[in-house]
Amino acid sequence: MSDDRPPQIDLRPLVAADQPRLWHWLHLALWDPPPAALRPVEVLQLPAVRLYAEDWGRPGDVGVVLRVDGADAGACWMRQVADGQGLAWVDEGTPQLGIALEPAFQHRGFGEALMRGALAAARAAGVAQVALTVHPENPARRLYTRCGFVDVGERRGYRLMLARLGEQR
Repeated sequence: MSDDRPPQIDLRPLVAADQPRLWHWLHLALWDPPPAALRPVEVLQLPAVRLYAEDWGRPGDVGVVLRVDGADAGACWMRQVADGQGLAWVDEGTPQLGIALEPAFQHRGFGEALMRGALAAARAAGVAQVALTVHPENPARRLYTRCGFVDVGERRGYRLMLARLGEQR
C-alpha cells in the first residue's frame, strides 16, 4: 500500500553546529547551466566563496534549514559582508542570500517554503532587504520573483536581485 500523505515540512534555525552541512549546501548553491557538473569542491576555499559560510553563527547571520519528513532537505542563509565583498554586495546593511536543496528535494516545490521561511526569519531579525545573484539561465529566478525579489541589474554575468522585506506578503 502506498502512502499518499503529504510530506511533513518544518523549518529550524541554521546554527553553528550545521557548519559541515553549510559547506555542502554552499557547494550545491554554486549553480552553472547544464551540462556543467558541480564545480570542484576546492572552490569553497576561495576567499570570495568562503565568506558566505565561514564561521557560521556570527552576529547578523540568519538562516533556516528545511526539514522534510524529519530529514534536512536544504538551507537558505544570509550574511552581511563588508567593503564591497561578494557578488551580491549592495551595501553593508544588506545581507547576501544563498539557498540550496539536496538533489532529491529539488523541483518538488520545497524551495518556495524554504525561501519564504528564511525571508520571514530575516524580517523578524530586523533585516530591511536582502540581495542575491543568479545565473540568467537558472530556472530558480522564477522562484525568487515569486518570493518578492526584483531584478535590479547585471553583476559580472549574473542577475542581481533585491527583496525589500517590508514589501513581502
